[in-house]
Amino acid sequence: MTNRNKLIEIYFHLGLEYKDIVNILIAKHKILLSERTLKRTLQRQGLFRRKNYTNLQEVVAFIRRELQGSGSCHGYRWMFEKCKLNGLNVRKEHVRVILSLVDPIGTEMRRARRLSRRSYFSKGPNYIWHMDSYDKLRPFGLCINGCIDGFARKLCWLNAYRTSSDPRVIGGYFVETVKSLQGCPRIVRADRGTENCYVREFQRFLRRNGSDAFAEERSFMYGSSNHNQRIESFWGFLRKECIEFWLEFFHGMKNEGYFDGTFLDVNLVLFCFLGLIQDELDRTADVWNTHIISPSKNENVPHGRPNVMYFVPELYNTKNYTQGITQDDLDECEEECIFRGSIPCDEDVFRLCSFIMAKRHLTLSHDAYSGLELYLVLREVLSVLNE
Repeated sequence: MTNRNKLIEIYFHLGLEYKDIVNILIAKHKILLSERTLKRTLQRQGLFRRKNYTNLQEVVAFIRRELQGSGSCHGYRWMFEKCKLNGLNVRKEHVRVILSLVDPIGTEMRRARRLSRRSYFSKGPNYIWHMDSYDKLRPFGLCINGCIDGFARKLCWLNAYRTSSDPRVIGGYFVETVKSLQGCPRIVRADRGTENCYVREFQRFLRRNGSDAFAEERSFMYGSSNHNQRIESFWGFLRKECIEFWLEFFHGMKNEGYFDGTFLDVNLVLFCFLGLIQDELDRTADVWNTHIISPSKNENVPHGRPNVMYFVPELYNTKNYTQGITQDDLDECEEECIFRGSIPCDEDVFRLCSFIMAKRHLTLSHDAYSGLELYLVLREVLSVLNE
């Protein structure tokens, strides 16, 4: 009972509707209960949708903190989802009004932006994955790679590292996800970049014994990046809600003469900021996977929350298309991969930075601006040592 109540509390704070909580508990946790029982349980736990709202001063303080980073790119709907994910019980209208008051310029700029896309449809979860690399931060040494489910639009992975061109690293992202699922998708779609060749071979190897029309060679599809619609659409959201802040931040460093693209500067950026970027991507993925995708003009395209569409496809009259794999096949793929470790940059630079930090009693940064302070200290010390 305690475990059930804890799960109910978690899904409640994720902002899921009652029917979605019930369906996920049944499908994912094999816990059977009615909406009426769910509401009584929530009432006993003191959890209400329209009661116990968070003090607005606390909400304003949270939004102000978010506006100091990539939150400055958020519209009120996305900020509302972040508030919920951080345990703040607030009305969406209040978030809209707060944003318009504390960030009027940003609100007007976001209001003017629009995005249109072609129609697209996938049969069900894990029927097709779309993967690609995002290179806007690559000049600063930060390489992002992501994969999204074509049906649910749930992110399979969203990772930052010092390279996105090593196929063994990209293969590692794929294998980690397949391992957690204990299965692979029916189809993977990517562009013709050499970084995707290991994923291509892994997918075809895992699907070599399939009996459907997309087994073996046809289980991996090539297509140009601009036609890989699902992931390309997400990159637009990622830039607007997250990366725009970091682009302006790093270009500001460059314009101030704090970054010139040298080996040292690139590795210091990785040392000071890679963890922050990955934390931000993780938070963005969490919000994305729990936010509501609006209805499309194409009636065949499902809408709702990615996590719900992914874990409870029965609500959309479809099924999960995960393809079974064997542990031996997975182990064989793992042997060919490189997985991200705890060292974010060149090992020599990492050891020197760690030594300087220990000597000067410095700590790792917790936001972009403290990261810049650490970066400048390390840059000054290492530049002197390099002379």
